[in-house]
Amino acid sequence: MAAAGLRVGDLVWGKLGRYPPWPGKIVNPPKDLKKPRGKKCFFVKFFGTEDHAWIKVDQLKSYHVHKEEMIKSTKGKRFQQAVDAVEEFIKSKVSAFTSSEDKNRHISSDGKRQNSSSAEISEHSARKRGRPPKEEKDSFPEPSTVKRLVTGPVVGYKWKSESCSAIIQQLKSTAEEEAESTSIQAADSTATNGSVTPTDKRIGFLGLGLMGTGIVANLLKMGHTVTVWNRTGEKCDPFLQEGARLGRTPAEVVSTCDITLSCISDPKAAKDLVLGPSGVLQGIRPGKCYVDMSTVDPETSTEISQVITSRGGRFLEAPVSGNRQLSENGMLVILAAGDKALFDDCSSCFQAMGKKSFYLGEVGNASKMMLIANMILGSFMASVAEGFTLAKRASQSQEVLLYILSQGPLASAFLDQKCQNILQGSFKPDFLLKHIQKDLRLAIAMGDSINHSTPMAAAANEVFKKAKALDQSENDMSAVYLACNQ
Repeated sequence: MAAAGLRVGDLVWGKLGRYPPWPGKIVNPPKDLKKPRGKKCFFVKFFGTEDHAWIKVDQLKSYHVHKEEMIKSTKGKRFQQAVDAVEEFIKSKVSAFTSSEDKNRHISSDGKRQNSSSAEISEHSARKRGRPPKEEKDSFPEPSTVKRLVTGPVVGYKWKSESCSAIIQQLKSTAEEEAESTSIQAADSTATNGSVTPTDKRIGFLGLGLMGTGIVANLLKMGHTVTVWNRTGEKCDPFLQEGARLGRTPAEVVSTCDITLSCISDPKAAKDLVLGPSGVLQGIRPGKCYVDMSTVDPETSTEISQVITSRGGRFLEAPVSGNRQLSENGMLVILAAGDKALFDDCSSCFQAMGKKSFYLGEVGNASKMMLIANMILGSFMASVAEGFTLAKRASQSQEVLLYILSQGPLASAFLDQKCQNILQGSFKPDFLLKHIQKDLRLAIAMGDSINHSTPMAAAANEVFKKAKALDQSENDMSAVYLACNQ
């Protein structure tokens, strides 16, 4: 848990000890309170309580960037009151800033330019020396900070501009019309008030890797009846303690459950799971349902669909977009295609594990879309790694580079996390490097099959292959930096 470029006045999520992340604001500490030694930290005042504390920078996250994720993963009346307090604070600052701008309209244009120039020079000088704004107080951020606060989503605040509302409505209507014309359906999977009404169907789950462990944990948390299986059985033990049942083979899980989901590493493993000894296919009979959540090529997905339906089973491909952390937080995005009725039957499961699910039509469409999305993700990661390598070779600060990127259009939780990995030289797996390289390879092959070249992805793929040669397969995808830095 870490955020880059924080300063006094920023709204954050702060984690203290065993308590869940809580919304707060970085403030100046009392003059008589000494800063603790060791890691860099900020003094945080928490909303909804009278608490305040020194919080290490690696236990802080940007409020706006991680808001949706934190609200989904933490519940309770006091927590909701704290979030409401933050939103009221933001609204009051936006209103104050708007009123201030209205007053400034009466100032002469020359006066405006002079004051603006002075303010810019003053702020630039203070930041260059690494000091917070001179008049920053405990309660309120300066107007420049208010501008940065409103760059994120402001819940409950209605902008006065009617033209903006009209444009948004027009875009929304256009998007709805396009969705209807292409038979694409999206379902908001975020549970209302943090609750899910679990299906009464018996759910099976095969594969407890980085993604599968988080998915199963959330299925159990939301009250589903789950039977689990994994190639290495000890990974099932924590879930058995939480009420899951154990299946001895994939065939047994399928035969005893109504809907069986799986999340496997690659096309070969996905086919072996279905067609191998005591595999999925042996447990399929009319009415049994199989949902493959692995990221594979469309040909593999189609082949699996055909063998499942040939036995009277129902099939849905449903690869997930996300990583280990999003899986644990129930914030995945599910792309599904195939049996529409089965997609509907999986509604409570998708709500438990994700924030949004999409139905994309016939089998193969979800695989194609997921490979395209991960091709973009992998190419972006390779570009970030290359940029940080260039900064190092050009004697430029990588920390400053991250701060600059975090203030612009590329700002995201993904960018922050991957860049922090690079800065700290720690590549604990969140999205395995070997898996993103596999997705790049499959996306390139998909392009080749329709005579479409993908030169950017091909270049990124070569860098990831080099990283694999450096024994980085089991590390996070951000370890591609090590290949760029050779």
